[in-house]
Amino acid sequence: MNYEIDNLDKQILSLLMLDVMRPYTDIAKELGVSGGTIHVRMKKLTEMGVVKGAHLLVNPSAVGFDICAFIGVFLEKGSEYKETVEKMREIPEIVELHYTTGSYSMFAKIICRDTNHLRRVLNEKLQPIEGVQRTETLISLEESINRQIIID
Repeated sequence: MNYEIDNLDKQILSLLMLDVMRPYTDIAKELGVSGGTIHVRMKKLTEMGVVKGAHLLVNPSAVGFDICAFIGVFLEKGSEYKETVEKMREIPEIVELHYTTGSYSMFAKIICRDTNHLRRVLNEKLQPIEGVQRTETLISLEESINRQIIID
């Protein structure tokens, strides 16, 4: 669905995407509008589904999670997708899951403490799920880019 958002909405979003903790009053001053205008616009953008929420970002390494891996999941049958997703929701180490085209049926991003933890997640949690035929694991050596889209 394509939403009609104006230039002020785009400016508000751009500023908040840089610093979600920034007070609405500061944004209002910078944009030359009232704080109430920012509040009303954000409420509208949230109701429209443009804004999905605000999140606190934690550095996984700072809390002992040093392995980021991407798992290509092959399903026995595509029709098992929904049931498999529900089982995968129960694995807290899976932080993202995508239904994909190409070689894999699904592609997951998981965060683990170390390689032993990764092995346990794969062998004891993910691979035993009914419908999972096999997996392929890619370990990330470094996250080079992590950003939001640019709203122009």
